[in-house]
Amino acid sequence: MSHPGNHVPDISEWMGWWTFDPLVLAGLATAVGLYTAGMLRMPRPQPTRAIAFYAGILTCALALLSPIDRASDVLFSAHMVQHELLMLVAAPLVVLAKPYATILWALPDRARPHVRFTRTWNTLTVPAVALGLHAAARIAWHVPALFDAALADERIHAVQHLTFFVTAVLFWSSLAYGRYGRFGYGVGVAFVFCTMLYTGLLAAVLTLGQHALYAHAGPTLRWGLDPVEDQQRAGLLMWVPAAVVMTSIGLAIFAAWLGQAERAAERE
Repeated sequence: MSHPGNHVPDISEWMGWWTFDPLVLAGLATAVGLYTAGMLRMPRPQPTRAIAFYAGILTCALALLSPIDRASDVLFSAHMVQHELLMLVAAPLVVLAKPYATILWALPDRARPHVRFTRTWNTLTVPAVALGLHAAARIAWHVPALFDAALADERIHAVQHLTFFVTAVLFWSSLAYGRYGRFGYGVGVAFVFCTMLYTGLLAAVLTLGQHALYAHAGPTLRWGLDPVEDQQRAGLLMWVPAAVVMTSIGLAIFAAWLGQAERAAERE
């Protein structure tokens, strides 16, 4: 990757760092085109879901095309902002939109009945499977050798972003629409707790560490900044927003669990 410069840029220079990656643009344009075509053809489109989908796509564009992307070449904290936007904002917005059914309407009438995806999707969104895949992606890509490889090669970097986003979509789909079986919402509470546990430990390693772990250290130093402090900021960016979001969701699921238990007791 090319670095924006060996000095700390001012705000006007930084705002000029928009990137126009043709692969990212093609992917986002394809998603928007298919979703829009499907929405125009389906009998009863739902505007709130459409808003959620387009907001998710805009968030992806902000993470991957805005100055955040160029700054992520130098600052680990900017890199973390990029990843959290993909996993904590864009992915749940896309999940709320339930885009699969809408995109099916964009296909020709004769092709639509032959699309079979439900069984695979149901398997991937089983809570244990979705949690395992998302945790594996998060932990693996924060191994210094893999993270540095993504920083050095745009193709690996694209795979990193794709795995973060796809596994996050599976995670949020499972959390929002998962099949918890006879244990009900209790599985959802455990699901959230496990996620907070491993993300908190990973964030603690970054926040409390006294040595720079990643290749960002070189370009960060050229900006005249402390790479350890930058890494600690990145750890806090992973820790605090994720903790706030997951705690809120955990409390909501816990309240639903209590209501479910109360209704079961009344029936008995």
